[in-house]
Amino acid sequence: MRAHLEADPFHPGAFRVVAGETSQSYVNPDDPLHLEFEYVQRITEALGATVLARPADERVRVVHLGGGGLSIPRWVAARRPGTAQIVCEPDADLVDDVRRLLPLPKQSGIKVRVVDGRSGLAAMPPDFLDALVLDAFDGPRVPASLTTAEFFDDLALRRRRGAVLCANITDRAPFGWARRFVAGVRGSFRQVMVSAESPVWKGRRFGNLVVVASDAVLPATELSRLAARAAFPYRVLAGREVVDWISDASPFTDADAQASPVPKRGTWFS
Repeated sequence: MRAHLEADPFHPGAFRVVAGETSQSYVNPDDPLHLEFEYVQRITEALGATVLARPADERVRVVHLGGGGLSIPRWVAARRPGTAQIVCEPDADLVDDVRRLLPLPKQSGIKVRVVDGRSGLAAMPPDFLDALVLDAFDGPRVPASLTTAEFFDDLALRRRRGAVLCANITDRAPFGWARRFVAGVRGSFRQVMVSAESPVWKGRRFGNLVVVASDAVLPATELSRLAARAAFPYRVLAGREVVDWISDASPFTDADAQASPVPKRGTWFS
């Protein structure tokens, strides 16, 4: 299912990235700090409270698997100029459309590679990245290749000390798929947080879950407070809550990997 750009009729110059019936991202190049979707806000809050809060003279490298309209890379570039960023986006047509309609400013520090996330990560050297943003979809589904223990092993080889993973995934209660994904994350990182809107946790609808993980101490209290104060509040699980939520779920492997579930027809999610 090919993603494409749709102009925002109310804000000239702004676009949504849409795949089928799913709005996947929103970009206003004149205001890169404006973030339309709640899950994007949770990811940028995590980045802002961790790697982007490092001393200004420290070099930070952020890798994005999945690019869309580059809303998160543009936000990072505006928030912390000089940050080195690499985006792996396999949809060549979408990349061409973004370059034509939403060109990046000069010296943005953002490099876009037309390659799938698993291959793009595998081509990177050891100790390469400080943050990985996983926001990759094939149509409405997270690709199976980006969910497995072997994928997280690849990531472990390429992340620096204190690196952070921020992942946007989608599922519905009772979260059989998401719990297996997070089990894989927890097998690779010491600290893991999972957040979602209350209606998603309660099983009222299909939706986004944001996973944040690191070997360093995560600012769980700060991120929980920000999530709770959002226009559409998110509830955060951390520490023992994540362990209990995963329960006996086992990580995916390359032998049994599954793409994320498909929302019911007509269901909108960000």
